[in-house]
Amino acid sequence: MKLRFIYKNYIKLCVLQNLLYNLIRFNKLLKMKIVAKNKKAYFDYEILTKYEAGIILLGTEIKSVRAGNVNLKGSYVVEKNAEIWAKDIHISPYKFAQTAEYNPLRQRKLLLSKKEIQQITDKLHEKSVSAVPLEFFLSKKGLAKLTIAIVRGKKKYDKRETLKQKDIDREIAHKLKQY
Repeated sequence: MKLRFIYKNYIKLCVLQNLLYNLIRFNKLLKMKIVAKNKKAYFDYEILTKYEAGIILLGTEIKSVRAGNVNLKGSYVVEKNAEIWAKDIHISPYKFAQTAEYNPLRQRKLLLSKKEIQQITDKLHEKSVSAVPLEFFLSKKGLAKLTIAIVRGKKKYDKRETLKQKDIDREIAHKLKQY
């Protein structure tokens, strides 16, 4: 009798433990980790449209990305042979890698649908429009993704206006915090 009672409680405990484990795992999957952000692009360019693209990386590169060794400063996106490529994204070499020859600024192919590639190439052929990466992040499933944007360069007075607006927003937030 007591054994049956202990056995039933043990099964309930195992089920609860399994549920708890799955909830913790699910919460980890929901979190998207931003690895790098191109803050200069937000300041220098007017963002017209954004796209989310996968990126092809080597095995040691993804380990370096997970460690947060990515820099998007000065990087840009080009179209070549009906494919979209990211250039000058600096991914530092993984410190435990055995490869001696590694180019941290190599070109990396972006994974987009044919429709998105066609839209981007059409927009890139317009005058004074280019494409830059904005964010490098790991998706919910742990895949490396890149947010790219079609942008137009800002004039100097537009940049000053942006700075003024940031100062005004900061003052308003400070005043609201006081009350």
